[in-house]
Amino acid sequence: MNYAQSLNQKLRPTKDGRPLVVDLFAGCGGLALGFEAQGFATIGFEKDADCCATYQRNLGGTCEQVTLTPETPLPPARVVIGGPPCQPFSVGGHQRGLNDARDGFPAFISAIARLQPEIWLFENVRGVLYGNRWYFEEITDALRNLGYVVEYKLLNAVNYGVPQNRERVIVVGHRGNFCFPEPVKKQVTVAEALGGMMNETPPGSRFLTPSMDGYVARYEKASACIRPRDLHPDAPARTLTCRNLAGATGDMQRIKLPDGRRRRLLAREGARLQSFPDWFEFVGGETSVFNQIGNAVAPLFAYHLAASVRAYLASGDRLEAQAILNRKPLRQPDLFALPA
Repeated sequence: MNYAQSLNQKLRPTKDGRPLVVDLFAGCGGLALGFEAQGFATIGFEKDADCCATYQRNLGGTCEQVTLTPETPLPPARVVIGGPPCQPFSVGGHQRGLNDARDGFPAFISAIARLQPEIWLFENVRGVLYGNRWYFEEITDALRNLGYVVEYKLLNAVNYGVPQNRERVIVVGHRGNFCFPEPVKKQVTVAEALGGMMNETPPGSRFLTPSMDGYVARYEKASACIRPRDLHPDAPARTLTCRNLAGATGDMQRIKLPDGRRRRLLAREGARLQSFPDWFEFVGGETSVFNQIGNAVAPLFAYHLAASVRAYLASGDRLEAQAILNRKPLRQPDLFALPA
């Protein structure tokens, strides 16, 4: 079974999944797809209309189009997940942190405070650990004060079967004994992911002009690029972003054909490198679709995260059941005993 077939089989929403997962800032449903494939039910909350439509078309759960606030009504859930947008809280941005209305974390923290799920997680870009570290600590302190053990790791999706180097910070809040997923043994290359697509020119292909090739050459020279940034069949892809998928930039994602021509990635190819199965349909125009793909959590990465969440919940259920079995029954009064 090749990579594409494996995705199409593995990443299928489970009918009548349980328990419920509330997915905040859900995007097009990449994170939710991984959870639904692990047997969870999801309900998404997202402000972008195309993202909501994509979610609704492909997933078992519904997606409510809403701009999330700390007061947005939410259903009870054992699990809360999401990708809250984090504004670049630089000095120029006044560093208002959790008091800044542009940011998604006040809504996320409020949801955790109100729902008190058994476990929650969110993902964010690696930069939150560096330039915005003060704000990251403000967020985790607020969540820790709600009674959770808060742990985080910088994980690379390439170590979980995604054919792309994609580092993301995964933050998890739990009550103890959560285990992050173990990396898989083999990395998937671009050639394994795209197969014969790398040598084809499907309808809609757009080729780089000689002037664009010259611009790319100057860009790579200025950035001291040792290896051209074309997709290389023998390695995973670079990180896919909205900018390098949709934008005609020097850093754009591109395929170099056997005849030397370069063409830009098609949406389906970008989706494959993000580990979306081929049956997954995106709603919206080309720029919207590229943005959905670039912003998404890679579903196969989400699948491994969801497996760890399910194992954590199962462990808690076993401990609770064992505690009930270990309780001594109450001594029943002897109705026939004579008073002393």
